[in-house]
Amino acid sequence: MQGRELAEACRKYAEEKKAEAVVILDVREVSSVTDYFVIASATSEPHVRAVWNEVVGRLKQDHGVSATKPEGTRFDNWVVIDYFDVIVHVMHGDIRDRYDLEGLWNDAPLIKRPAKG
Repeated sequence: MQGRELAEACRKYAEEKKAEAVVILDVREVSSVTDYFVIASATSEPHVRAVWNEVVGRLKQDHGVSATKPEGTRFDNWVVIDYFDVIVHVMHGDIRDRYDLEGLWNDAPLIKRPAKG
């Protein structure tokens, strides 16, 4: 599992833990670091922790996909999970507003949620 399929799974698992405003940015044309960013908001530090733990745990359990050690877990207000092709940012809402990753990476197309059939 890699690339877009992995990003979509990250979005799904974050949303299942009630993360808010989850988006996927396709940064392949504007970044040499990764292919996709998944950005999710949480309402509190325990919620940030619950979201990132859900993403990491479910990807490992359901797909056998492991990440490098998540960064930012000491304070749980902005946690970054690196899957190489996909980097997941789980952020407290005010941190997300302050750093505005979508604005910073505004050249990257937004990956819309697949239509339900």
